[in-house]
This record gives sequence, C-alpha cells and structure tokens, in this order.
Amino acid sequence: MPAAEDDLKTEKAIAGESLTPFGSCPIPIFDHKRIVLGHGSGGKLTADLIDKIFLPAFRNPTLDKLDDQAVLTIGGARLAFSTDSFVVTPIFFPGGDIGRLAIHGTVNDLAMSGARPLYLSVAFILEEGLAVDDLRRVVESMRAAAAEAGVKLVTGDTKVVNRGKGDQIFITTTGIGVIEHDISISADRARAGDKIILSGYIGDHGMTIMSQREGLEFEGAIESDCAPLNGLVSAMLATASPANDFIHTLRDPTRGGVATTLNEIAKHANVGMVLDERTIPVRESVKGACEVLGLDPLYVANEGKLLALVVPEMAGAVLEQMRQHPFGQDAVIIGEVVENHPGMVLMKTEIGGTRVLDVMFGEQLPRIC
Repeated sequence: MPAAEDDLKTEKAIAGESLTPFGSCPIPIFDHKRIVLGHGSGGKLTADLIDKIFLPAFRNPTLDKLDDQAVLTIGGARLAFSTDSFVVTPIFFPGGDIGRLAIHGTVNDLAMSGARPLYLSVAFILEEGLAVDDLRRVVESMRAAAAEAGVKLVTGDTKVVNRGKGDQIFITTTGIGVIEHDISISADRARAGDKIILSGYIGDHGMTIMSQREGLEFEGAIESDCAPLNGLVSAMLATASPANDFIHTLRDPTRGGVATTLNEIAKHANVGMVLDERTIPVRESVKGACEVLGLDPLYVANEGKLLALVVPEMAGAVLEQMRQHPFGQDAVIIGEVVENHPGMVLMKTEIGGTRVLDVMFGEQLPRIC
C-alpha cells in the first residue's frame, strides 16, 4: 500500500471517519488518542474505554458489576436504576422510531435485573431545523410505548443545538424500577451447567437500520424487533419452582449482538459457553442480507430479545412459560455454560466444526440505538 494512502487511512481512523460505505471501523489499535466510532460498538473498543477511562474514575462495588443497571437497596426496598442515550439514524424505521426505542431500551435494561419498571425521565437534544411534526410524532410514539410497558414519564429536560451540530434529535432516558422477588440476577452469577435460552429471532433491528440507512432492498421484509420485555421477564419469574434462584443471568443483546453479550457474561463470571449454531433462529431475510453484506447475524443488534441463563432442571419450564408470551413465542435453548475454556464462547457449526465467537473489534454498524 502506498505510504500516502496508509497515512490517509490512519488519519481517518483517528478522526472516526468511515473506511467503508457502511461505517465499519478498521481493526483497532488499543492506544487511541481520539474517540473513533468503534468506541460505541459495545465490543472490545467499548470495553477498553470503560476499563481505561470510566472505571478508574468512578470505581465502586455497584458499578464494578458492569450490569446494564445498578441494583440499590434504599429504605429496605431493592431498586433498579439505569440510563441510556439514543442516537439512531434514521430516526424513523420499520417497526419503530427513536422514541419507541428510547422507552423500550431503558425499560428492558431495568427488566434484566428482574425489576418491575416504574418511572422514566427523558432528556431531548434537538437540532435547530428539526420539523415540529417529526418531534410530535416521536413524542406520541414515546407516549404509546410507555403505556405499552406500563411506565410513566415523570420528569425531563430539553436543549437545542445549532443547525449542523446534532443530527435531528438525540434522546436520553433514565429509569427506576422495583425488584419485588427474592432474586439476584447478574452477569457474574452464571454457573457451569446453566442452559442458555434465547427469546427469538436475532438480527432484525440492526439489519432494518442498515437497509433504511443505505437504501438497500432485500428479498423479504425486515422490521425492527423493538419491544418491551418486562412482561416476558415477569412471566419467566412466575414459573413454578421450589426455589426463587433459578434464573442466574438476563441480558438483552443490543449493541454487539448475541455473541458480544455472551462473551461479556463469560468474562464476568469466568465461565465458558458452548452454543449450537443449528438452534439459533435467524430469519431468511436477515440471513440473506447478512450474507450479501458480509455480516454475521450473531453480532447484529437486537432491541426486543433477551438471553437467559437458567439452572438446567428449570430450563424446560422457563422455556414453556416464555413460549406462552407474545415476545417469547420463538424462544429456544441455544447452548450451555461449561467449566472449560473460561471467558470464551465456542459454537458448534452446522457442518460439524467448532469456532470461537470472539468479541467484536470494530463497529459493524454505528448509531443503531
């Protein structure tokens, strides 16, 4: 490669500019002097940013768990507390919009601790020039999504930035919920023998955003799976059991997809995992789109799916409960937790081999949530 071209790619990487039409980052060097898009991928660059910048500054036992929410005990009540920002582009897409995404994203993070979400706050950053009708449409979508999830928006804030200094609208939602069951659900509680349950088809959200953003058309309709999962979690927790402690871990595989999420859990709990590729549900339309674009559905974002690590003797009963709920009808067991190869996720392939599912390095698709 000519030196000038190599220098140009280096400059683009430092500036966070895309090196491909779809915004993928180069293979990262873990000594960045500036933020690149890959730092928002949910993969290795995100983990690097957290480990080197945020954790040293704010370290405490609650934060160190690195779950999608904090579980706090206040006045004898156990509360879940979470916050998330949404910068998706385009802001309207089949199956949802940035408003629906903002409500369901925070509701789902709370639900992954077993909490019943109660209240949300919302902060809007609006770009000068945003159509008022578009804002009204987003707000109405948020109202409907909050009603669907059974939560209330009780406080908020609005800021406006100059034209060209934002991208229409950014939304931050913060939520609080109450944990009513005698349970402890966290990534570090995964244990060898646990069955890994996936609530349904993967990759729908990420490929919807990709197709809308790039104006691509694929065979078969692709629509975001954006949905509130608190009802599904409640149904799972209601499974008849001699003990409450039968769900060890819950996670919604958003940025980085199923593969990255399971790697995070394996690392935190110091366990290994083995998946069966034949059991992982992917729609033909999503599979075809991923093949065309050279993407792996296991690393594509979801916004209405969850992963559950359940004790083996209860896995069948939990699966049955999930399949009776609208958002769990396609739930399947896709693998199990093992003692071997701690911190690693392996997958038995359809052709009989085994491959390592590593954490994503760069950014397959930026600004998906």
